[in-house]
Amino acid sequence: MLPETRLAIATIGLLAISMAQANENQLELQQNPDLWATQLGNYQGHRYSELDQITRENVGQLQPQWQFSTGVLRGHEGGPLYVGDGRLYIHTPFPNKVFALDLEDEGRIIWSYEPDQDFRVIPVMCCDTVNRGLAYSDGKLFLGQADNTLIALDAETGELLWDASNGDHTIGESNTMSPLVVHDKVIMGISGGEFGIRGHMTAYNVETGEREWRGYSNGPDDDVLIDPETTLMMGEPIGESDLGLTTWPEGEWERGGGAPWGWITYDPELDLIYYGTGNPGTWNPEQRTVDGEPADNKWAITVFARDPNNGEVKWVYQKVPFDEWDYDGVNENQLIDIEIDGEQRKGLAIIDRTGFGFLLDRETGELLVAEKYAPETNWASHYDMETGRPVVNDEFSTFAQGVDVNTTDICPTAMGAKNMQPSSYSPDTGLIYAGINRICMNYEPFETNYVAGQPYVGATLTMMPAPVEEGGMEGRMGSFIAWDPVKGEVVWEVDERFAVWSGALTTAGNLAFYGTLEGHIKAVDIETGEELWRFKTPSGIIGNINTFRHNGKQYIGVLSGVGGWAGIGLAAGLENPEEGLGAVSAFSGLDEYTKLGGILTVFALPDSDT
Repeated sequence: MLPETRLAIATIGLLAISMAQANENQLELQQNPDLWATQLGNYQGHRYSELDQITRENVGQLQPQWQFSTGVLRGHEGGPLYVGDGRLYIHTPFPNKVFALDLEDEGRIIWSYEPDQDFRVIPVMCCDTVNRGLAYSDGKLFLGQADNTLIALDAETGELLWDASNGDHTIGESNTMSPLVVHDKVIMGISGGEFGIRGHMTAYNVETGEREWRGYSNGPDDDVLIDPETTLMMGEPIGESDLGLTTWPEGEWERGGGAPWGWITYDPELDLIYYGTGNPGTWNPEQRTVDGEPADNKWAITVFARDPNNGEVKWVYQKVPFDEWDYDGVNENQLIDIEIDGEQRKGLAIIDRTGFGFLLDRETGELLVAEKYAPETNWASHYDMETGRPVVNDEFSTFAQGVDVNTTDICPTAMGAKNMQPSSYSPDTGLIYAGINRICMNYEPFETNYVAGQPYVGATLTMMPAPVEEGGMEGRMGSFIAWDPVKGEVVWEVDERFAVWSGALTTAGNLAFYGTLEGHIKAVDIETGEELWRFKTPSGIIGNINTFRHNGKQYIGVLSGVGGWAGIGLAAGLENPEEGLGAVSAFSGLDEYTKLGGILTVFALPDSDT
């Protein structure tokens, strides 16, 4: 436990304060520790459970209760929802099947739904046909299909209630993210940064599917929904108009990427949603200069704080201006209340792809902490805390080295030191627990031309394990860490053979759970990282570990099914080391440990131990 004088812990019970404007059904569900009603566990993105039936003393007795095959053999991200009706709701990658399973009858299918989608969306899904999960509110399930159709299903029957078009796959737009329900709106992003799309976040009416607002990631202020006189950057008004235009070469903002395909969190008290945008347009930074000089390319790789009622931007923080490494900025923004330098602050913590852990003030966007959690990180030495900008190392600058030059040994890789796999924040320890990728890359930009619906990448990548520190596992490509967001330091770390691509879970039972690409689900001591239990599932885990309680028994549920960017070689049958945007070279040995699958496994303690 961190000292109370340094860290003030916000408990789950405080969520009820000043929250009348939030979606009342979601808030009610989130107050009940028996349930898991949203992919990140709560609006704040903590992925923490107050359940304590499974503890570090008895977790070794955890046993599988039943398994269910989804019938789909691609990467299974996200995880099961439980809203207290005796059913688990799960989903699949393309073709995006949805199942309601009877928790009391070994996963008997109560109903299933399979949309009719255009299979031609598959080639424009950059890194597997994944989907990060269902959302729920007031008896409705919401799913963003791969083909950009947002649907609402009746949770009781599986009946389609409405559908809405969120994009166009013929120009490279697709969907992989989980929506979030706030107020009477379903909020949805878009994928396609590798195809030169223009990123946007959109809100739809929960009852009708009618579009309520859309905020773009780049372009004129009116499209981004920014007022430069009131929108803050580093705690001060932006002041300058249309930076989403002027920081791009002419016309490039129209294919400027910035796709928000990751996670959304929400502060009901401030009534703000938070999310990050992805990489800018082409991966060749030379094509994004203005008058031959590096330009910020706003608002790619940016944290947005928006009003969910109308989409207006409260503040922005661009983590990597003029990105030269494909450091997508979509990782989850966890909302934690802290004490720092003797002052109470409403914090926003990010275990970012850049290899840095950030802590911001979620009211103003002011940068409070920026420190490396992956020590091999070398693209930047540190962040300037006055400007909020990284101090870039020219040796690893792909722009400084030039077009058609292979810049070697950049750390981390374009996959990030942590990809989109969501971390967990425990109010019991004040620490964040996250799966990490320990991989570096060689990066060679080249000139590319934009053609609608075709890849707009402009770089060739190969990847390799990061250097191993003294005492580390030789050849390891991943780890699981506990991170102090206030001190900005790693508290403990567990090495893994491959990148850790699963969503983490922490519980009041003093446990942290995560999955591995080989297919192990593991439980470790939350204070030390000591492994206490593991189970080998039928396929590699890139899904999230979720927990819930039914009829007095605590369950753990996880989807296993290797794929995603890390497993794209297996998922799509790729063999060329440069394929999969470089991932095939890094994970060439994964097929010796796991194969494709789509399995839900549900665990619990034996009845005698509950």
